[in-house]
Amino acid sequence: MFIGHFAVGLAAKRLTPTVSLAVWFLAAQWLDTVWPVLILAGVEHVRIAPQANPFLRLVFIDYPISHSLAGAVAWGLLFAGGWALLMGRRGAAPLLFLGVVSHWVLDVVAHTPDVPVLPRGPYLGFGLWNSPAWTIAVETTMFAAGIAVYARTKRPRASLWALLAVLFALYLGSIFGPPPPNVTALGVTALAGIAVILPWAWWADRG
Repeated sequence: MFIGHFAVGLAAKRLTPTVSLAVWFLAAQWLDTVWPVLILAGVEHVRIAPQANPFLRLVFIDYPISHSLAGAVAWGLLFAGGWALLMGRRGAAPLLFLGVVSHWVLDVVAHTPDVPVLPRGPYLGFGLWNSPAWTIAVETTMFAAGIAVYARTKRPRASLWALLAVLFALYLGSIFGPPPPNVTALGVTALAGIAVILPWAWWADRG
């Protein structure tokens, strides 16, 4: 998933209005922030299948540290604990932990059976990605619902609407555009995207 994870961040903002949307976006996408670092370092591995269904172009060979349930729980504890120490308050920490782990849950729904529970299995995946039409319908509905829940918390600024439009455009580009040329480009592009999205989300959500 892509915009489905951001939908979680948008909706979760209503539960903790004082936590920046940027923090929620980072929590929901934390596993996919760690993952490109690990593939660029050669610790985890992915293969690109250019001719496959657009949602199955990435063949996940192994990602036990970033995407196992055990890893997600560990990352969630580190993320929530780090936020609590940095901010000097703990109220939102349990929800941020769940935000990190939600990524694993949504990946299990979307992926074919390649998402590990423990670092070396067993592997889960309900295969939503096997149907591009259903995947687009589910993620778009989630994204719209997340925006609606956020809008009940605070009125979105024009800058946020622009960010949401960019996120949706990136989503469509990943479906209908060409696949990444190589794994290095994939990892660099993923990190660059996060580096742009998070400051933009903080700025759009400020005040």
